Amino acid sequence: MDPVLNYIDGAFMAAQSGETLNTVNPATGDVITTLPRSSSKDVETATTAALRASSKWAATSMVERIQWLHRLADALEEDHETIARLESMDTGKPISLARRVDASRSVANFRFFAEFGEQHEEPTFSDHGAVNHVHRSPIGCVGLITPWNLPLYLLTWKVAPALLMGNTIVAKPSELSPLTAHHLANVMQRIGLPKGVFNLVHGLGPEVGQAIVEHPQIRGISFTGGTSTGKIVAATAAPMFKKISLELGGKNATVVLDDAPLDEIMDDLVRASFTNSGQVCLCGSRVLVDSSIYEDFKGRFVKAVGKIVIGDPTEESTTMGTVISKDHQQKVESYIRLGVEEGGKVLIGGTSSEAPVDNVPSEGAFLRPTVLEGLSHTARTATEEIFGPVVTLHSFDNEDEAVAMANATEYGLAGSVWTNDTQRGHAFGQRLDTGIVWVNTWLNRDLRTPFGGVKQSGVGREGGAWSLNFFSELTNICVLQP
Repeated sequence: MDPVLNYIDGAFMAAQSGETLNTVNPATGDVITTLPRSSSKDVETATTAALRASSKWAATSMVERIQWLHRLADALEEDHETIARLESMDTGKPISLARRVDASRSVANFRFFAEFGEQHEEPTFSDHGAVNHVHRSPIGCVGLITPWNLPLYLLTWKVAPALLMGNTIVAKPSELSPLTAHHLANVMQRIGLPKGVFNLVHGLGPEVGQAIVEHPQIRGISFTGGTSTGKIVAATAAPMFKKISLELGGKNATVVLDDAPLDEIMDDLVRASFTNSGQVCLCGSRVLVDSSIYEDFKGRFVKAVGKIVIGDPTEESTTMGTVISKDHQQKVESYIRLGVEEGGKVLIGGTSSEAPVDNVPSEGAFLRPTVLEGLSHTARTATEEIFGPVVTLHSFDNEDEAVAMANATEYGLAGSVWTNDTQRGHAFGQRLDTGIVWVNTWLNRDLRTPFGGVKQSGVGREGGAWSLNFFSELTNICVLQP
């Protein structure tokens, strides 16, 4: 495969230093290709290009920018299979998942914001003989930093509204999964998006991400990633009075009430726990079950987890691939061992040495889905973000206890409640300290709604009008009527 390159001012280029990194297929351990190990010099070049393009792009009409978003959606739709295969190769996720989620959602993000922009109106308020016009202006140049688990999905989630509102962009994808970001840059060039409007700089977080965050002329930062890195972003950007949006970690609770229809929901509960090998910030890694149905639930859940097909991500029958890397595999395994040390019992799965996956390369970062029980709900394994295929089971005696257990973590991104009574589920959901609660469903996303978390799960909201608010500055123009 050709090397991945930076995309700056409409052209592909290596890092100014000439240094490179490798991107590795986590299913085989093979090097796929190289990518630039960029530095602050490359960020400076990209930012200069973005600033040079800023005034002309901001002067385009909303109608023109909407047309560009539709062109991007059309181009990505044409490349649907290519995107799915690149994403599967780069992240180790099953090709079927990459098609259904990553490639499809990347198209949907551009399409949604194009259509949402068509409905956009600037509000007016009349009082005291004057009319107040709320006008939106672009921030200017914005920095977008995205993670490795849903590479193009989350990059397009930020790029689309940023472009719609007239901003120019300096983006940094994860160095672990750069292929689809590079493909997006190819698409930008292919459709003729004006030079400098979208710039992509590859490299390491401390070298490239930090340079983006601390650049004085990048006025907004949208970051999705780990909480520890988010704290660095906030500490850097806040004293500079930049706009920041932080979507960080999660340790989400799946709460199963005593009237939940177990036969009907079991497949959804497994999906909520183990989609993308548990490497989705919204996955439910703590399953809290009413004690009156706990034993019945446990048997059904473990049986359903055992039906997950782990293997070669390129095979259509595979339903779980790898984690992102061998290093991450070791981190996840350390939590499995910690769970046992803390008093937990492994019901299914385990480390790669204890429960190896058959017929896969030893160099691959494969792990079986693992379920533990017997842990305190305050144990480290039950409260720290693992971001892998590891779930802990806990029982509760009443709803008050369930709420207390669900909220007993520093995170507050998402949660789900499962019950035969939707009103009961709705009421329960209002008691959870999270940004999102699903009742009898999971990852059911309406892109018009606010997305984000509380506590250590982040700052701000994106989605629909919240994205438009973030990627624009508001000016109130008060006009006295004659």
